[in-house]
Amino acid sequence: MRIGQADPALRDDYVELYRNARRFMAAHGNPEQWRDKDFGEEVDLDLQNGALYEGRNEAGELLGVFAFLEGPDPTYGKIEGVWLDDSPYRVLHRVASSFVEPGFIAGVTAWASRISPHLRIDTHRDNLPMQRALAAAGFSPRGIIHLATGEPRIAFERV
Repeated sequence: MRIGQADPALRDDYVELYRNARRFMAAHGNPEQWRDKDFGEEVDLDLQNGALYEGRNEAGELLGVFAFLEGPDPTYGKIEGVWLDDSPYRVLHRVASSFVEPGFIAGVTAWASRISPHLRIDTHRDNLPMQRALAAAGFSPRGIIHLATGEPRIAFERV
């Protein structure tokens, strides 16, 4: 998989990919995560900040998108649990696969680890496919964090 910065000209494709991922989650036992999101604002902000990345296969097909940000992330400032390490870290947010090929999370986390050995990510308690993928990629659950909206999320970390 090739990972690179997202192309602003493909903004609408990224928004639609997120919407498809939301529909997939709802159909697979996770109807609450991203329920009220349109994704336009998030994609626009991530593009503007240079934080949106895409993954493509050798044929050039879009495999997924994600935000990759430098910490500290204010959302992770308070945790009902314990972080493994307080060293500088990077954060993966809004990871969404196009489902063209399996293994998108594994590819993203392997790529991100080459940039930062310390990674954090969170997900909804009902997002079991993501939780399994994160465990397989060596992340451990560290506790519960709360989004700005107050919604709880399971926080994961890999150092």
